Amino acid sequence: MSRSSTHKVLVAVGAALIAATWLYLVLVRPTDWESVGGSTEALITLGGYVGGTLALLAGVLPTLPARTVAIIPVALILNILIGQVVGSIGIPLYLDAVGTILVAALAGSRAGLATGALSSVVWALFNPLALPFAAGSALTGWLAGWAIHKGAFRNIFLAFASGVVLGLITGAIAAPVAAFVYGGTAGVGTGALVSLFREMGNSLLGSVTLQSFISDPLDKGLIMVIVFAVIAALPKKTRRALSPNRSEVSLSH
Repeated sequence: MSRSSTHKVLVAVGAALIAATWLYLVLVRPTDWESVGGSTEALITLGGYVGGTLALLAGVLPTLPARTVAIIPVALILNILIGQVVGSIGIPLYLDAVGTILVAALAGSRAGLATGALSSVVWALFNPLALPFAAGSALTGWLAGWAIHKGAFRNIFLAFASGVVLGLITGAIAAPVAAFVYGGTAGVGTGALVSLFREMGNSLLGSVTLQSFISDPLDKGLIMVIVFAVIAALPKKTRRALSPNRSEVSLSH
């Protein structure tokens, strides 16, 4: 088997492990989540997401330029710092995927997939509440990279619209986890929305889904605009240097 084929297999295995772990969470609905190792369900989730993330990294990192690999830790810090701050204030947003989508824009969907998953795993070391959302984070990176490759960054309006669609998809993935694992959502602002919908007579899953379909599209739309602006500000030479195939991110001013 060629190196290229091996890398593709590793990415496929990693993605499958992450998807299977998400399905496990939705079906088992663990509620004991005080720490990553606090229960059997938490350990299974940790094993599934860590194993999937390691497989993704093994399949993706060898295909990336060293410069691009070097920005992944920066992307993780961006995700965690911004996510922690926004999650602790009263706005119903997350903004915890700026780094993931930045990597996806520069290095493609597979790099975004790996960065998204790794972000949740690393974040869980400080905040275990982040771990169950690793599947959504990984999907965010993959879909963003795919959309950008297809031309989502041709202009700022298309970037925002693509983010809205991205948010609808990832919100649908995150909602069952938020409802079944946490009985709502971990954020202050998003939690207030869930409580409001519950008071209006909606079911828990219905309330979380409604909240996701409000918060996530706006959240991902804003992030896509932010990353669009960052990419547009980079010199063309830098964009080419960070791209695995040395091709520039498609932008039109």
